[in-house]
Amino acid sequence: QVQLVESGGGLVQPGGSLRLSCAASGKIFFAMGWYRQAPGKERELVATISRSGSTNYADSVKGRFTISRDNAKNTVYLQMNSLKPEDTAVYYCNAHVVWGQGTLVTVSS
Repeated sequence: QVQLVESGGGLVQPGGSLRLSCAASGKIFFAMGWYRQAPGKERELVATISRSGSTNYADSVKGRFTISRDNAKNTVYLQMNSLKPEDTAVYYCNAHVVWGQGTLVTVSS
Protein backbone atom coordinates (compact mmCIF):
# COMPACT_ATOMS: atom_id res chain seq x y z
CA GLN A 1 0.00 0.00 0.00
CA VAL A 2 1.20 3.50 -0.81
CA GLN A 3 2.44 5.54 2.14
CA LEU A 4 2.27 9.31 2.52
CA VAL A 5 4.85 11.35 4.44
CA GLU A 6 4.26 15.01 5.25
CA SER A 7 6.91 17.60 6.01
CA GLY A 8 7.28 21.35 6.33
CA GLY A 9 5.28 22.13 9.44
CA GLY A 10 6.55 24.35 12.22
CA LEU A 11 6.09 27.54 14.17
CA VAL A 12 5.40 30.74 12.23
CA GLN A 13 4.25 34.22 13.17
CA PRO A 14 0.88 35.56 12.05
CA GLY A 15 1.15 36.83 8.48
CA GLY A 16 3.96 34.42 7.70
CA SER A 17 4.20 31.59 5.21
CA LEU A 18 4.91 27.87 5.21
CA ARG A 19 5.08 25.24 2.50
CA LEU A 20 3.97 21.72 3.30
CA SER A 21 5.02 18.73 1.23
CA CYS A 22 3.54 15.27 1.01
CA ALA A 23 5.62 12.57 -0.63
CA ALA A 24 3.97 9.36 -1.73
CA SER A 25 5.91 6.09 -1.88
CA GLY A 26 4.34 5.25 -5.23
CA LYS A 27 2.18 6.56 -8.04
CA ILE A 28 -1.09 8.18 -6.98
CA PHE A 29 -3.88 7.95 -9.51
CA PHE A 30 -6.48 9.61 -7.31
CA ALA A 31 -7.17 13.12 -6.23
CA MET A 32 -5.03 14.20 -3.30
CA GLY A 33 -5.86 16.55 -0.52
CA TRP A 34 -4.85 18.34 2.62
CA TYR A 35 -6.96 18.24 5.75
CA ARG A 36 -6.38 19.72 9.18
CA GLN A 37 -7.47 19.10 12.72
CA ALA A 38 -7.23 21.74 15.41
CA PRO A 39 -7.29 20.82 19.12
CA GLY A 40 -10.78 19.90 20.20
CA LYS A 41 -12.17 20.12 16.68
CA GLU A 42 -13.05 17.68 13.93
CA ARG A 43 -10.80 17.10 10.95
CA GLU A 44 -11.74 19.42 8.10
CA LEU A 45 -10.96 19.74 4.42
CA VAL A 46 -8.39 22.36 3.47
CA ALA A 47 -7.84 21.75 -0.24
CA THR A 48 -7.93 19.02 -2.87
CA ILE A 49 -6.36 18.60 -6.29
CA SER A 50 -7.24 16.12 -9.01
CA ARG A 51 -4.63 14.26 -10.99
CA SER A 52 -5.24 16.70 -13.86
CA GLY A 53 -4.79 19.69 -11.56
CA SER A 54 -8.32 20.84 -10.77
CA THR A 55 -8.41 22.37 -7.30
CA ASN A 56 -10.92 22.95 -4.54
CA TYR A 57 -10.48 25.00 -1.37
CA ALA A 58 -12.23 25.56 1.92
CA ASP A 59 -13.66 29.06 2.10
CA SER A 60 -11.47 29.82 5.11
CA VAL A 61 -8.25 29.43 3.08
CA LYS A 62 -9.26 30.70 -0.37
CA GLY A 63 -6.86 33.33 -1.62
CA ARG A 64 -4.23 32.43 0.99
CA PHE A 65 -3.40 28.75 0.37
CA THR A 66 -2.40 27.09 -2.89
CA ILE A 67 -2.36 23.33 -3.49
CA SER A 68 -0.24 21.85 -6.26
CA ARG A 69 1.12 18.46 -7.26
CA ASP A 70 4.05 17.06 -9.16
CA ASN A 71 2.95 13.71 -10.57
CA ALA A 72 6.48 12.87 -11.70
CA LYS A 73 7.68 13.19 -8.11
CA ASN A 74 4.52 11.70 -6.55
CA THR A 75 4.34 14.78 -4.35
CA VAL A 76 1.63 17.26 -3.40
CA TYR A 77 2.32 20.67 -1.87
CA LEU A 78 0.40 23.22 0.16
CA GLN A 79 1.71 26.77 0.03
CA MET A 80 0.25 28.68 2.96
CA ASN A 81 0.50 32.49 3.00
CA SER A 82 -0.93 35.15 5.32
CA LEU A 83 -1.20 32.59 8.08
CA LYS A 84 -3.54 33.27 10.99
CA PRO A 85 -3.61 31.84 14.52
CA GLU A 86 -6.78 29.96 13.57
CA ASP A 87 -4.76 28.03 10.98
CA THR A 88 -2.99 26.26 13.84
CA ALA A 89 -3.62 22.53 13.46
CA VAL A 90 -2.14 19.20 12.52
CA TYR A 91 -2.20 19.03 8.73
CA TYR A 92 -2.77 15.66 7.07
CA CYS A 93 -2.18 14.56 3.52
CA ASN A 94 -4.75 12.23 1.95
CA ALA A 95 -5.03 10.11 -1.16
CA HIS A 96 -8.19 7.99 -1.38
CA VAL A 97 -8.13 5.83 1.77
CA VAL A 98 -4.50 6.54 2.66
CA TRP A 99 -3.52 9.17 5.23
CA GLY A 100 -0.17 10.57 6.28
CA GLN A 101 0.93 10.87 9.89
CA GLY A 102 0.37 14.62 10.01
CA THR A 103 2.57 17.65 10.47
CA LEU A 104 1.95 20.33 13.08
CA VAL A 105 1.54 23.95 12.04
CA THR A 106 1.51 26.53 14.83
CA VAL A 107 0.77 30.17 14.07
CA SER A 108 1.66 32.32 17.03
CA SER A 109 3.56 35.45 17.97
